[in-house]
Amino acid sequence: MKTAVEIIEILLKNRQVVDRDDFLSPNYERVMASHDPFALVDMDKAVERLVLAHQQQQKIVIFGDYDADGVTATALLLDALARFGFELVDYFLPNRFTNGYGMTVKAVEQIVAEKQPNLIITVDCGSLNQVEIERANQLGVDVIVTDHHNVAEVQPPAVAVVNPKRPENIYPNRSLSGVGTAFTLVRALQTRLEGLAPGQEKWLLDLVAIGTIADLMELQGENRALVKFGLMVLTKTRRLGLKHLLDQNKLEQLTAETVGFVVGPRINASGRLEAADFALEVLTAQTLAEAHERVEKLNYLNTKRRALQDKVYSEAFEQATESDDPVLVLAGDGWHEGVVGIVASRIQEEFQKPVFILSRRPEQIKGSARSFGQFSVFEAIEACRDLLLTGGGHDAAGGLSFKPEHLEAVRTRINDFYRSLNLSDQQRFLEPKPEIKLDSFAVLNKDFYHQMRQLEPFGVGNLEPIFEVVNLTTVQVLFLGSDNQHLKIRLRDSDGRELEMICFNYNKEWKIRLEDRVKVIFTLSMNYWNGRETLQGRLLRISKI
Repeated sequence: MKTAVEIIEILLKNRQVVDRDDFLSPNYERVMASHDPFALVDMDKAVERLVLAHQQQQKIVIFGDYDADGVTATALLLDALARFGFELVDYFLPNRFTNGYGMTVKAVEQIVAEKQPNLIITVDCGSLNQVEIERANQLGVDVIVTDHHNVAEVQPPAVAVVNPKRPENIYPNRSLSGVGTAFTLVRALQTRLEGLAPGQEKWLLDLVAIGTIADLMELQGENRALVKFGLMVLTKTRRLGLKHLLDQNKLEQLTAETVGFVVGPRINASGRLEAADFALEVLTAQTLAEAHERVEKLNYLNTKRRALQDKVYSEAFEQATESDDPVLVLAGDGWHEGVVGIVASRIQEEFQKPVFILSRRPEQIKGSARSFGQFSVFEAIEACRDLLLTGGGHDAAGGLSFKPEHLEAVRTRINDFYRSLNLSDQQRFLEPKPEIKLDSFAVLNKDFYHQMRQLEPFGVGNLEPIFEVVNLTTVQVLFLGSDNQHLKIRLRDSDGRELEMICFNYNKEWKIRLEDRVKVIFTLSMNYWNGRETLQGRLLRISKI
């Protein structure tokens, strides 16, 4: 039988941890000292241009993105530049319904006409915007790009392109988020400007943590330290709107998971449904009244997002049950563009197939795709290029648009492409893979749980440990929810120890009953209720033995 100490050592070894103490208790100052912001190409040029803007008090516009990474990055620079004494700073967040995705010529022209800046700083975008930045230059506006997306072979004509993915970089972290890159710019500015004393930049880490988690960045090295300390800052955040948002949702324990499932979606809901400005206003609220009003709006949008999402999911699910295609290409009239990506992820999980969820309107069909395993969304979209108006993405996700009359041709082309690959057993890529296999619940207690949480924050690159326990008996089976879609069970091992587990939207094919002999795959969590802690499993899979 494995002891708690042995399990922790296995988990550390699996994560290839070299320095145990540094991993479990990272030192912020040491991590930052080993990540010189000027090791990012063009950081020196960005700082020099901003120092000039500071001396002349030039007008600056921060050009963000409408997702949580872009919104937090925008809020971070608004906060930091104000502390440095920049007096004329404004922002622009594109509206997905009127401006489209990212930086566009139309948006640049609108910013110049309405805000008349001397300098635009992009956050979480800009690396591939050659034409748009050329247009800004033609209009007499300089541009500094801070981004973390893929870069071009030839950089756009900006004053500086600060991006950890540039191959010339010697910066040790290539996986910074957009807000993480903006934070690194702030650290560089601290070497030249007064107003944000060394150490005071830590108060920006609440925003860095939210954006890094929401954008699914790898939680290793510097990112791990930024999020770990960011979660600490988040517990005592000075941002009135953010504090009110946390209080409203009664988050007793702030972890990467709760930020990813509660905070991130609410910030994203604003840009998905209306304008991301509402989310930004939560992060920048200056009074309690303003904080309350903005959080109420954000909660309303998130509730609306869920209702729209459930409606689209229900209609898409019905279509999916009627399709034998290896790739589900599902389209509905007026499906809200802001939720099709989320629905695609849910349908993929439910049917274990790659999924395209498309909103059909008279002028065009537009949507999002999700995939897994060896089937690349990007390659599938490329196989349809001659039928598309727009399209792009990467292996796991993407987006596209085309004329309504091409729907059946697109569906056929995507599925023909899938069949041409002769793929097999792709479902194995979705199977939860247990990291620790046990014969009983003996070691799984509160003390072990709290030891295990020292490995947090969990996320991409540092996944939450998955356990498998065999030889169990079901002693309680409850179905919860309006449609009995959730499962709560209590399991007993051969020595009489019991553990409760819960699964949301469980697989109906499990057909679990009382007194079944089973093995389970699960993660370990703590249920906090009325000040009490109860150890609980998050059920991933259960099978009879």
